[in-house]
Amino acid sequence: MGHLAPIHRPKASTNLPVVFTHQEAMKILRAMYGTHRLMASILYGSGLRISECVQLRVKDVDLSLRTIHVKSAKGKKDLVTLFPERLIRPLSQQLQWRKSLHDYDLSLGKEHVELPNSLSKKYPAAERALGWQYLFPSAIARMDKTFNVERRWYTSTRTLQKAVKRAIQIAGVHKHGVCHTFRHTFATTVLSNSLVCA
Repeated sequence: MGHLAPIHRPKASTNLPVVFTHQEAMKILRAMYGTHRLMASILYGSGLRISECVQLRVKDVDLSLRTIHVKSAKGKKDLVTLFPERLIRPLSQQLQWRKSLHDYDLSLGKEHVELPNSLSKKYPAAERALGWQYLFPSAIARMDKTFNVERRWYTSTRTLQKAVKRAIQIAGVHKHGVCHTFRHTFATTVLSNSLVCA
């Protein structure tokens, strides 16, 4: 092959992430409604990734401690984050509605939920327990052909992405923001507050 020139590592990108101001973030949230508004509020108020948000389960939310437990986050690590006090009421309403939907699914035999790893073998009753149900479920229960049971999966990330994109346009925020921009904004706000306190 002959002499090869030294191979250098590619330079890491130095592009700075897009960040909303607090005023912009609130304008976007006010342009949303219902479940999508609550989910986007969690992205901004707790710094979750969109995949972490849609896969939250009922047991992951603790209203008394105002915490959200994220299982197998990036790097396969669990983490606990806080959520703002203003989300207590909408989260409480979401939990009540989710219980009603679960009771309805139980009556139709559609109560089975997908469990991580091999928990379904270790705890057979867990897939029918309210705590393991997805907090933001899909509108339609679908057949899991592998196990021949109907399951209610979590809602699609695509629907939230579309809702956020539409809200950014309605709010008149002229930045190329996406769902993940709320996470960057959360991190920037936390850093700014820590510098002020220091």
